[in-house]
Amino acid sequence: MEYNKDMKFIQKNLNKIIIFIYIFIVPVISFSEGQNPPGGSGGKIIDPLGANSTIPGLINTVLQGFLKIGIPIIALAIIYSGFLFVFARGNSEKLTKAKDALLYTIIGAAILLGSWAIAKMIQVTITGLAG
Repeated sequence: MEYNKDMKFIQKNLNKIIIFIYIFIVPVISFSEGQNPPGGSGGKIIDPLGANSTIPGLINTVLQGFLKIGIPIIALAIIYSGFLFVFARGNSEKLTKAKDALLYTIIGAAILLGSWAIAKMIQVTITGLAG
């Protein structure tokens, strides 16, 4: 009986579990590549910002992190919207839901890429004024 309750919980929350894994676990694994030497732990703490000790360098590093996480999520959301269109099969309510999902995905992509472009313009302006 307990097994069925656990399976129902997993089936009900599978989308949330997959999104959690994709957002938090996959970047940790992929960004940790090459920090420890093979066959042992290096015992060395690596600066996550690298050589970027300036504000524009910090902004650049943070935005690159957001883009590395956000672009695959946007691609998955567009694929999901496509599946919603395919499975709508002419049902007006499902088509409206699919159109809304695609619209919100495109708005999110525009915000993400627009913020990157604005930050790059500000960074170039600041470094141009300082130099």
